[in-house]
Amino acid sequence: MADVEAIVVGSGPNGLAAAISLARAGVSVRVLEAADVVGGGMRTEELTLPGYAHDVCSAIHPLGVASPFFRTVPLTELGVEWIESPAALAHPFDDGTAALLRRSVEETGATLGPDARRYARIFGPLARDCDALVPDILAPLGVPSHPLAFARFGARAGLPATALARLSFRGPRARGFFAGMSAHSLLPLSQPATAAFGLMLGMLGHAVGWPFPRGGSQKLADALASHLRSLGGEIETNTRVESLADVFTDWGDAQAILLDVTPRQLVAMTGDTLPSGYRRRLEKFRYGPGVFKVDWALDGPIPWTAPECATAATVHLGGTLEEIAASEREPWRGSVSERPYVLLAQPSLFDPSRAPEGKQTAWAYCHVPNGFAGDMTERIEVQVERFAPGFRDRILARSTLGPAQLEAHNPNLVGGDINGGAADVRQLFTRPVARRSPYTTPLPNVFICSASTPPGGGVHGMCGAHAARAALRKLDRAG
Repeated sequence: MADVEAIVVGSGPNGLAAAISLARAGVSVRVLEAADVVGGGMRTEELTLPGYAHDVCSAIHPLGVASPFFRTVPLTELGVEWIESPAALAHPFDDGTAALLRRSVEETGATLGPDARRYARIFGPLARDCDALVPDILAPLGVPSHPLAFARFGARAGLPATALARLSFRGPRARGFFAGMSAHSLLPLSQPATAAFGLMLGMLGHAVGWPFPRGGSQKLADALASHLRSLGGEIETNTRVESLADVFTDWGDAQAILLDVTPRQLVAMTGDTLPSGYRRRLEKFRYGPGVFKVDWALDGPIPWTAPECATAATVHLGGTLEEIAASEREPWRGSVSERPYVLLAQPSLFDPSRAPEGKQTAWAYCHVPNGFAGDMTERIEVQVERFAPGFRDRILARSTLGPAQLEAHNPNLVGGDINGGAADVRQLFTRPVARRSPYTTPLPNVFICSASTPPGGGVHGMCGAHAARAALRKLDRAG
């Protein structure tokens, strides 16, 4: 087997981004993937019935089209066709209407009643500054390249989502709408900086949309893998790395090893080779809530009471700010809500390749305590039925994935945590530990490139790109 200069363990978006970044700099690189296909959280499978394609984890990719790294990859030429639904997001209410996130700030505001102008004052400048803000938001802690735009964003982003919603909006529609976006943080909405998630997702919805690849997220993974191979990189699937000793034994000449793993796996893989102080800090790394996910094969479209919901690939189910905030507190208390906030996607409405003719796919998940062993199927389906009476009559088959099943599918989803660790203020910029370069370890040729490093979760590849840059500095290569 030919010697290589760098080994990347894991072929999720960050592992592939790291490998591509190294290969572009002339480093010979090999990716080792435990599964039989590449992708990590970007995999698409027939979870319910033959002919129904379901995204197992990531599905909707606003950061995928906005990411500075992904913008350097010729995804279109590699077969990725981005689909954008007429509205990025629908947020229905119990009165039978819905708020919509559209590319136009004004059209979005028109669905928010008396808060239209207040919404425009916040999100108009953000949409204008998106291209300047995204590279700074997706960078490790440092001096922003666009300080004025970042300061305007940061002034609101540091607030709890509940506080910003109440300070900025007067009506329940805009408050609930903003709470639904902020709840992607998987944090109690009363915590500082949860507003950042709502601001960023709203900004992306106006600037680039919330698109998804035709055929499923696996198309994005396959395109990245193809690009890596075109650069001379190699990928070995069905190759599980249990210990770094295995890597040293098989590829002792590798000058850099980049690990797309979380702190728990890093500790297990390195054994006693890590200094005790660094190891103890890794062992204190905190994972966030898990998710419980249901995929459905459906006999037809979801029968939403608010017809506008059929124009959006993503739907947030939770109604008011108060209900969503109450739901998001429970997982941190070790409990679950009777009326959980539910994130739902219905991509086959806009991508007929996902299901047989006349049929549909959909999935939904809610947040649960890390490692939760219960079943949330009933509560999730009751929430869907609340806004779409008759929904259950259209279910042909379902697949459920709780935290244990998700972690078995992808070991980086520890306890069902899809963000690579809690993204609160304490851990957002110092993940996995406080260190000048969070991608380095005390082992001089071992680096971390997973979502457990800045900027954290999401399909954007920037953790891998930043980690590759750190490795290139060690290798004394120009990146």
